[in-house]
Amino acid sequence: WGTDIYQARQIVSEKLQLVRAQLPPDIEPPVMGPVSSIMGEIMFVAMTSKKHTPIEVRTEADWVVRRRLLAVPGVSQVIPIGGGVKQYQVEVDPKRLESLGLGLDEVLDALQDSNENVSAGFYKENGRDYLIYGLGRIERIEDIEGALIAMKGGRAITVADVSHVRIAPAFKMGEGAFNGDDAVVIGIQKQPGTNTLELTSSLEGVFDELDETLPEGMVLERHIFRQADFIELAIENVVEALRDGAILVVLIILVFLANARATAVTAVAIPLSLLAAVLALGFFGGSINTMTLGGMAIAVGALVDDAIVDVENVVRRLRLNAQRPRDEQSSSFDVILDASKEVRASIVFATLVILLVFMPLFFLSGVEGRLLRPLGVAYVVSLSASLLVALTITPALCYYLLPNSKAIESEEDTALMRVLKRWYQPVLTKALSHWVLIVGASFIALGVASWGLLQAGQAFLPTFNEGTLTVSAVTLPGTSLETSNKIGKRIEEVMLSHPEVVSTARRTGRAELDEHAQGVNAAEIDVNLKPGDRTQEEFLNALRQDLSQIPGTNITIGQPISHRIDHMLSGTRANIAIKVFGSDLRTLREIASEVSVHVEQVPGVVDLNVEQQMDIPFLLVDFDRESIARHGLRVSDVAEVVETAFQGHEVTRVMEGQRGVELLVRYPESIKQDVDTMSQTRVRTPQGALIPLHALAHIRKDRRPNSISRENVQRKIVVSCNVSGADLVGVVNAIRQRVDDNISLPQGYHVEYGGQFESATQASQTLAVLTLVVVVGIFLLLFISLGSGRDAMLVMVNLPLALIGGVAGVYLLDGILSVASFIGFITLFGIATRNGLLLVSHIRHLMLEEGVISIQDAVVQGAVERLAPILMTALASGLGLIPLALNTGEPGSEIQAPMAIVILFGLVSSTALNMVVVPALYLRFGALTQNTQK
Repeated sequence: WGTDIYQARQIVSEKLQLVRAQLPPDIEPPVMGPVSSIMGEIMFVAMTSKKHTPIEVRTEADWVVRRRLLAVPGVSQVIPIGGGVKQYQVEVDPKRLESLGLGLDEVLDALQDSNENVSAGFYKENGRDYLIYGLGRIERIEDIEGALIAMKGGRAITVADVSHVRIAPAFKMGEGAFNGDDAVVIGIQKQPGTNTLELTSSLEGVFDELDETLPEGMVLERHIFRQADFIELAIENVVEALRDGAILVVLIILVFLANARATAVTAVAIPLSLLAAVLALGFFGGSINTMTLGGMAIAVGALVDDAIVDVENVVRRLRLNAQRPRDEQSSSFDVILDASKEVRASIVFATLVILLVFMPLFFLSGVEGRLLRPLGVAYVVSLSASLLVALTITPALCYYLLPNSKAIESEEDTALMRVLKRWYQPVLTKALSHWVLIVGASFIALGVASWGLLQAGQAFLPTFNEGTLTVSAVTLPGTSLETSNKIGKRIEEVMLSHPEVVSTARRTGRAELDEHAQGVNAAEIDVNLKPGDRTQEEFLNALRQDLSQIPGTNITIGQPISHRIDHMLSGTRANIAIKVFGSDLRTLREIASEVSVHVEQVPGVVDLNVEQQMDIPFLLVDFDRESIARHGLRVSDVAEVVETAFQGHEVTRVMEGQRGVELLVRYPESIKQDVDTMSQTRVRTPQGALIPLHALAHIRKDRRPNSISRENVQRKIVVSCNVSGADLVGVVNAIRQRVDDNISLPQGYHVEYGGQFESATQASQTLAVLTLVVVVGIFLLLFISLGSGRDAMLVMVNLPLALIGGVAGVYLLDGILSVASFIGFITLFGIATRNGLLLVSHIRHLMLEEGVISIQDAVVQGAVERLAPILMTALASGLGLIPLALNTGEPGSEIQAPMAIVILFGLVSSTALNMVVVPALYLRFGALTQNTQK
């Protein structure tokens, strides 16, 4: 992260130059792919037609659609797969060649020499220059057939005499399908830094134009996979949560203050703070996305907290002032100024505490840092703006709107607050006298919560709900493309039988332009879904059950973005990758097979897959060097004939307007039907003799590895799996235990574990360390604010009290502690500390500034007077999170919802206990208590 991609490409390019000199001369030089990444695969579309041949559909995709899409700014690569790549094929009959005494090399030379235009200078006439241009390019099949090979007995031998020329699909390693029918599937990748929504909008405009210009009958199916769909739905859900949260916050303020003017003064902090956050994000080059909107949604309740404290104190002071005799009353200006100054230090330090607890987000690295940092920026900026509003605009609006309001003229609390205070005061009095019991019960609850936190499962990120699936299906290596295609169609039929499945698009094998190596035995299917009667878990369980009936195929079910995150983190398409390293392939396979047996027994493991590194059938042509030399040949001469005969040799390209089509020379497919026929392939010697291949090489069947994987220059094999119905880290720990207990590794072999849990562990360790730093920072801020270490410690009692409800929220959700819920705990600590600071600072104010002598009177009066602002801030923060909490599992809320639930439940416990436990402890151990006793 943060690396300059162009500088990195330059360094890699320099390294490639060094490597090229060390590679065998017959190896094509390595080249870098376009500037993109696996996360940049933003869209798949399919081209289908019932009127056109696969060649015609693929030609239109390659030469019209692909080029038009590549011209769109922001597109880095367009990769078609499926259909048939047009090719001119010259199928040479070896028997005719032999009967005429010709060699395959002469056919190649003839075709190379028959496809050439020539410039021959100028011809001058009447003072004008005419360019002499010879036209010799091949334009049609007849031109190929008429190419001269040799003269035999005064007769011209042409290509048509020894071969059959046709237009046919080129050899392919991949196939595409849409809803089970053959199609050309096109993958579109974006350049780094490109806005996905803007690029998708531009692409949709291009598709509209293409729909009008494509040949009649060709259809572009667009709704296969669009990252923009998930982003748009996620943003819509988060915007709704933000809107609903803001409405609930305003309603809470109105209910407590029972005054429209006071509510308006308080609520104005919301739009001003959010506007400031948007402007700041734009200034720093950020964007409005699900994470920044999520940060604002989480902050929406806290945005009014500072204003609530200020307005509540102003209203209370104005009422007290109105109750005095007229000649003793102060001016409204002085009352509001003094009231604002009274709480100014409290709200500044309280907000600084909350801002401090968000600092760990900016120290996270990797995927979690990239995801959560925008959320932190939005939260911090909007909260800072709310503090600025509370210090400036709120007092000014109070001065203009509140002095003559009905709330002040009533000279008493609202009916709701009178009821709450009547209920709270006797509870507080009993708590003060039975403080040992109250504190003991709190610590017992804390102990239970701490034990529950240690027992909770762990995961990296919550499961996304993308509304689409990415299904990987791998059958045995060595399986032909035709057979893999049939298996893929069967899998699509099974999927389409489920009512939740809208469409499927399959890519079997590897596209010609694809950078990702994938054998013809592997397929990847993108599945578009719609909500059904079943839950997602029920649907996936039923789908896995049906797919398990397909024999000989390992199937892994994931989601597009989650799948790509897994691939990016561990190089595999699953949550967990168990990598076995060693030198001998056979030993690696045996260990991997043994590992898979034990992994399968771990509860929660699904989609278990062993990397298909195995021996596949080979037909080896082992060149006999002595025999080759005896006939005056070189190995390269024989190798070229073998390659041309059985695979084909691209001789030249036929230009069709702006399109260049390959011209391939090879023997007919029928020659590869049996070994005996292949062994009769003739090789021409320098003396003109035609020697059969079996006289120059030993041809035999064998088995060899289909692929060899390496990581850090070590051979490896990977056992991968997903997790369902269990926590990720717990499953990994169980796998580790089983492998360590049951498998004895030979010397030189070792096992490594990769996947999301690595990032989860690293992020948890980082957050744990940073949380300790934050706690120390909170103590220092409280010490500066209160001037007492003892009082600062009493305020920090709110941290463990908040933990009680937060843990309950984790278990109510799914019992799994992810990075998102971890951040929720940190945020909760800041909000809980704010409430404790407001309470303790007011108690100190009563004794130090207002002359309340009795510590018990100060505690009771301070707690009762701070009941309204603390309840209002807690309810505002909590109710503002309810829409996010209710959106659990919805697209866009996967990360914010666990945070919201932890904060919401933690606020319930911390607020309730803050108003009981903290006063009781302060009465016994507060700094002013000790001074009074002295």
